[in-house]
Amino acid sequence: MKFSGKNVLITGASRGIGASIAKVLADMGLKVWINYRSKPEIAESLLEEIKQNSGDGEMIKFDATNEEEFVNAIKDIVQKDGELSYLVNNAGITNDKLAIRMKLEDFTSVIDANLNSAFIGSREALKVMSKKRFGAVVNIASVVGEMGNIGQVNYSASKGGMIAMSKSFAKEGAARGIRFNCITPGFIKTEMTEKLSEEIIKNYSEAIPLKKFGEARDVANAVAFLLSDYSSYITGDVIKVNGGLYM
Repeated sequence: MKFSGKNVLITGASRGIGASIAKVLADMGLKVWINYRSKPEIAESLLEEIKQNSGDGEMIKFDATNEEEFVNAIKDIVQKDGELSYLVNNAGITNDKLAIRMKLEDFTSVIDANLNSAFIGSREALKVMSKKRFGAVVNIASVVGEMGNIGQVNYSASKGGMIAMSKSFAKEGAARGIRFNCITPGFIKTEMTEKLSEEIIKNYSEAIPLKKFGEARDVANAVAFLLSDYSSYITGDVIKVNGGLYM
């Protein structure tokens, strides 16, 4: 992949899909800023692995749902590196339960963590990237944001909102040379899915045309493409990484 920028901030980067994105982008020559909110030892382990593979990176602690912390983090990155070339809004949570049992706080907490954090990041990226009239943002949404799912009214709303929001940011950023796109992963092998029983995994896999869960690297490779110069004429789009689950 070819990149015109030099660094990338990845929120929620210390584990799972975020960690895989950090590894792939570091392997491709970008300096990766690994965001974490707690458990610095996990982020430190990831950073050490990246550096052992001749990559470049730094850790940065902040809560992506906290506007002041997020804004200051981006300022720190720009002050240190002179720019923020790319942003991946990956941080997020789930709080699944049937809608009739879902309290308003169950709904809003997921919206705050998933959608509001992506808004803050996208807005601030647009500000700083506008100075050089270059940059790209990838928001990690979900197949659930496209097709809905039982027990995930809050999660699907947050991810569906992220898709619509990204399209609006893409229209505002286009005149400044800044691109915004989304990726909608399906069932991906992570620590979360490893807790599922073999029977559940088998049943889910049967519903996927490719008959298997994806790897975190599948998502990371799609992120790399959308940030790279190879996708320089793509903005406001949604790349599905779901094995055909939702077409």
